[in-house]
Amino acid sequence: MKKKERQKKIIDEVSINRKVSSSYLSEKLNVSEDTIRRDIKELDDQALLAKVHGGAISTIQKLYHYNEDVIYNRENKVRIALKAITLIEDGMVIIMSGGTTNLMLAKLLPKNLKATIYTYSLPIAMQLTEHSLIETIFIGGKIHRSSMVTTGIDVIQYLSNIRANICFIGVSALSVDHGITDEGYEVSLIKKAMINASQHTVYLTTSNKLNSILNYDVCSFKEIGTVVTDYDPEDPNLKNYKDAGLNLV
Repeated sequence: MKKKERQKKIIDEVSINRKVSSSYLSEKLNVSEDTIRRDIKELDDQALLAKVHGGAISTIQKLYHYNEDVIYNRENKVRIALKAITLIEDGMVIIMSGGTTNLMLAKLLPKNLKATIYTYSLPIAMQLTEHSLIETIFIGGKIHRSSMVTTGIDVIQYLSNIRANICFIGVSALSVDHGITDEGYEVSLIKKAMINASQHTVYLTTSNKLNSILNYDVCSFKEIGTVVTDYDPEDPNLKNYKDAGLNLV
């Protein structure tokens, strides 16, 4: 494997997991840890990730500056975004969570769309400034450095006063038995507030997030509104979800 390809895979792994160890990357990419450490140092010098003891973590620079070359699973996220756009109508009030799938949605929104969009994601708010007909409202709070979203009671209280037509929530994990779950407690509470503030909830998930469970509940399976995936709704991989009555796009 050439160095450029190997470093791209390292960036992908950091994008997925937020933090990865050198030993994990060494085993996954079948190279020595010394090679991985050199790669991490070069990528750190380019501000594409941050070198830490024993591995690497995501960086503010990577998330804040939208760089399609380092978005993991980009083609599938484009597919999801284009499907989600079909659910949006002019004049809607919309809430968007953080994550690179929603970031892709923000990028691909039609330039003639008129809407009001609330978000607590700084990268998404910045992306939406390119859409002149969209009124963008950034929900302030405590900045979560690795993902560049705001968290805390201020965000939840703000959301409690919004009445949105639709919200788009990025999914960290989805299963038939446990519904939507998330890795962070504060983010799970914010996503619950988004659901309560919206008439309709749309969950955006790449196929690698299916059949997985994380630590904190967002909503039960029965409470899920619409799920947009990179699969065709008739794909056999979605059979269990379809049989359970999930609305798939």
